[in-house]
Amino acid sequence: MSTNEHLNECLILGIESSCDETAAAIVAGGRRILSSVVASQTEIHRKYGGVVPELASREHLRQIVPVVREAVEQARVTMKDLDAVAVTHGPGLVGALLVGVTYGKVLALALGKPLIGVNHLEGHVHAVFLEAHAAGRAPKLPAVCLIVSGGHTILYHVKQERANGGAQFTYARIGGTRDDAAGEAYDKVARMLALGYPGGPIIDRLAAHGNAQAVRFNEPKMSGNVFDFSFSGIKTAVLYHLRRNPQLEPEIEARRQALARGDRSADALRALSSPATLDLIASFQRAVVDNLLSRTLAAAEKYSARTVLVSGGVAANSELRRAFEAEALRRGIEVYFPSRALSTDNAAMIAAAGYARFVAGERADSTLNAEANLPLA
Repeated sequence: MSTNEHLNECLILGIESSCDETAAAIVAGGRRILSSVVASQTEIHRKYGGVVPELASREHLRQIVPVVREAVEQARVTMKDLDAVAVTHGPGLVGALLVGVTYGKVLALALGKPLIGVNHLEGHVHAVFLEAHAAGRAPKLPAVCLIVSGGHTILYHVKQERANGGAQFTYARIGGTRDDAAGEAYDKVARMLALGYPGGPIIDRLAAHGNAQAVRFNEPKMSGNVFDFSFSGIKTAVLYHLRRNPQLEPEIEARRQALARGDRSADALRALSSPATLDLIASFQRAVVDNLLSRTLAAAEKYSARTVLVSGGVAANSELRRAFEAEALRRGIEVYFPSRALSTDNAAMIAAAGYARFVAGERADSTLNAEANLPLA
């Protein structure tokens, strides 16, 4: 087998533990997913309304070995068949990251395989390319990429350079949130309205039943970098709206009691929500989406990018996808999303990003460590 043929089939084990998902995956040649296993901690953190770092680390310790084992079994390969181990080493919760990094280092050493450190944010970029390659329509670079999730809302200018016969991506930060991430704002508003955790999916479901023009939200005015985001003002506007409308408090309490009973389905929460609340939810979501859309497309125009990539957990939002696709079509821009399964944290994207670095000749050593605030650019 030639060197290029081997690289096209080399097997990368990806390990992801940056927050509250313990994930492992095996990807062949950076493009073909042989397995992808994710152990979610949502039920553990739900009663706290957000991720508790200590609990997340403890659960990663419990799940990491069986999750990796299952990924290998599903791929129908053996540990010895692996060509490298790629592991997320930041950004994220430092305790959670340490579990994955430590296990990845020990596993690579025991197997005598190369170790590759991967930035979690770069993984989200590669989630887009992973499926686009499989569909035969890889995005053209340079591009503007929006990574939007519970922990991040950042814009990057993404380019590509050739290295050792492979494609090495380069990133320049264009802008980011100055306060809450978009997904964080969803969770906080959901907590105010007693809609449960995580807030993004339930708000997305309920927003379809409200009037997105009913409640006016002012667009944040950004001094300095016009490509920065802000969501704390939108979140605070929801709080003030609730204070001005105390008649909504009884239904909030009714939903709170329903959640305590474990009745958290979209249909149940909708039945306990007045038209006024549904309008507020729809208007909030529209304000967030408009903020993301306007700044991302303004950046695309500024950098003459004809391709926009959108990734991260909030990229699964149906209104976000609809708005981006409609406006991109109007402007003649190509927009790419990963599937909903690859929008949220997973290890297939880490394996894909690791493959690009493996081909470029990058290797990590025993000094690789967790970096909670690891920058991508």
